[in-house]
Amino acid sequence: MPSSGIIESFFLIFTGAAVLATAALYTRQPVLVAYIVVGCLLGPHGFRLVSDPRLLSEIAEFGIIFLLFLVGLDLPPNKLRNMAGKTLLTALGSTAVFFLVGFLLMLAFGFSVIEAIVTGIAMTFSSTIIGIKLLPTTVLHHRHIGEIVVSLLLIQDLLAITALLILAGYGDAQTSVLSDLATVVLALPLVSLAAFAGVRYVLLPLIKRFDAFHEYIFLLALGWCLGIASLASFAGLSLEIGAFIAGVALATSPIAQYIAENLRPLRDFFLVLFFFSVGAGLDIGLLMNVLLPTVLLAAALVVMKPTVFAFLLSKQGETKDTSWEIGFRLGQASEFSLLLSYVAVSAALMGTEAAHIIQGATVLTLVISSYLVIFRYPSPIALSARLRRD
Repeated sequence: MPSSGIIESFFLIFTGAAVLATAALYTRQPVLVAYIVVGCLLGPHGFRLVSDPRLLSEIAEFGIIFLLFLVGLDLPPNKLRNMAGKTLLTALGSTAVFFLVGFLLMLAFGFSVIEAIVTGIAMTFSSTIIGIKLLPTTVLHHRHIGEIVVSLLLIQDLLAITALLILAGYGDAQTSVLSDLATVVLALPLVSLAAFAGVRYVLLPLIKRFDAFHEYIFLLALGWCLGIASLASFAGLSLEIGAFIAGVALATSPIAQYIAENLRPLRDFFLVLFFFSVGAGLDIGLLMNVLLPTVLLAAALVVMKPTVFAFLLSKQGETKDTSWEIGFRLGQASEFSLLLSYVAVSAALMGTEAAHIIQGATVLTLVISSYLVIFRYPSPIALSARLRRD
């Protein structure tokens, strides 16, 4: 088939994603795996029906921007302080262990130190999609387990944002490390100050005056997200970091959750393209060349994440059953792991083989962890009627 245009590409991607997502839901699999598989099948290393994934990858960056904007909207400063105090030691201790797992394994297979560092960082996170989506709503909002899971994921989100900031700061080969650090140190507080001032003196008065016009609030939120992202980019930071700052600044607004709910469909639209571009970039032949480290890394995470979380939480006074349940619910790599590999390759910090190890291990842990949760614990998609709870 000749190279398809953007309209034909969208048709193939979203039709294929709908079909495979349906199959994924019937078989109790995370739908993001279906999106990655669609990319593998339709991309340049598959049937080559979508021959220009680079364009789609650039469009998909909007998904990343909106994802980080929504993460920021869920992280008002007071919530950050309260959550961090409860689970900070567990989050930091587990991060150190999981970093060492990824770091040492990559060094053992002969990869460079920087590739080992990026892999170690990528392995420290757990999936927000799996962790939250597989929690019944009553557990998520009204039980202690839900509180701890959300708290740990929020701290991990902050660590992921920090890692993205570091990668963005060190990724430009045209400038020195000191110059990058100086830019970050100067630009980050200035952009943050501008964002908080803009919310207080511009956005909140506009929202208060025109809150009856829902389409205007939606448009205002979009303009705010992309405007602060552009300001951050102009100041030498990344678009993604700017979007996160825009979300945190707006999180103090009384309608932050309303904005978040209305932006989620738009975010999901672009995230389908992001995960498709991840799959389209996966070369199965190359992945087979690094199959052993990929499988070993995935196996290590699936075994060690529940064990480490259970051990650390029990030391914090949690019961054995609660500690193990939380461990299994967070026992996988994250969509942020895929994002970090994507950013690291774009910044020339790691090669495609190392990136394929991260991506392959992440997908394996997402699938295996989903099965472990839905077989053992209450979930909206549990296989057993006894465990199935919305």
